[in-house]
Amino acid sequence: MTLQIIHVGLGGWGGDWARRVVATNKDVETTAWVEIDASALEAARDRLNLPADRCFTSLDEALKTVRAQAVLITASLPGHVPSARTALLADKHVLMEKPFAPTVAEARELVELAEQRGRILMISQNYRFQPAARAAAAAVAAQQIGRLGTINLDFRRYDNIAPIAEHRHYHIWEPLLADMSIHHFDLMRLIIGQEPVQVSCKTWNAPWSNYDEPAEGAMTITFDGGAVVNYRGSWVSTAPQTNWAGEWSIEGEKGELVWTSRGEKPEYAAIRLRGEEELTPIVLPELTALDRSGSLAAFVEAVNTNSVPETTGRDNLKTLALMFAAIESAKTGQPVNVA
Repeated sequence: MTLQIIHVGLGGWGGDWARRVVATNKDVETTAWVEIDASALEAARDRLNLPADRCFTSLDEALKTVRAQAVLITASLPGHVPSARTALLADKHVLMEKPFAPTVAEARELVELAEQRGRILMISQNYRFQPAARAAAAAVAAQQIGRLGTINLDFRRYDNIAPIAEHRHYHIWEPLLADMSIHHFDLMRLIIGQEPVQVSCKTWNAPWSNYDEPAEGAMTITFDGGAVVNYRGSWVSTAPQTNWAGEWSIEGEKGELVWTSRGEKPEYAAIRLRGEEELTPIVLPELTALDRSGSLAAFVEAVNTNSVPETTGRDNLKTLALMFAAIESAKTGQPVNVA
């Protein structure tokens, strides 16, 4: 059954969602587009060839005008909570980008509202929808390397050559921890199969960084099953770049699991048992929809089957709490318990 949606947020990333993700899903029909910035809406109309009579600067107006069962929110962070609240109060299901709220308290409010209204609130944690991530999670769950100990995760990119005044990414809030590391935080929970309990985090800017806020960081995260993650991330690293999911080395009592995904290097997962010299590749699963397309497909299936999606708002509270704990630790210089 085709799912009718209203799409909120048509900036650069939202427009990319519209063009690359929503338009290619045959099970979705967009009945209206919303962008509160009138000039940005006009630009999106021209760029995406959208019908003028179904473009709005207000979600309330769109809800009054068109039919829809769901709302997709790809607006910037300040617009997440107001848009989601409006959609849920109108009894619409919601799929939204991460991080899905500027505070854990506001996130909990949305989760509770969705449950009260009997509607699905799903967060697009798109890095989960990659073959190597799924293979790694399945291998850990099957105890192929036994109980977990130390996990080392590195993310490196050099996003530091654009004109400073024109590059929005240089000026956003917490460009590493909130904009990027939240993907890795969520992958940690998926792959390890444990929940974070404490984080100690340090962030900084290299002397050559064009970023206003810290673009590099390192942290140690402890999990409730005994696993410990050593994480390093950087937007201005001059070392060889990693895939977007980072480079993972997971040590267990039986051996090591390494994997990477989503990038220029091949999708890959492999195991080297203790005493062996060579890595043995893991056969990767075939996924019908990848990345953001996987998120959207999972949302459509959940709505159509009235089932609970993997990355519900309630589940994603744990990913969000880890992100905010890391930010607090970086600011205070002290370890922070994950609420």
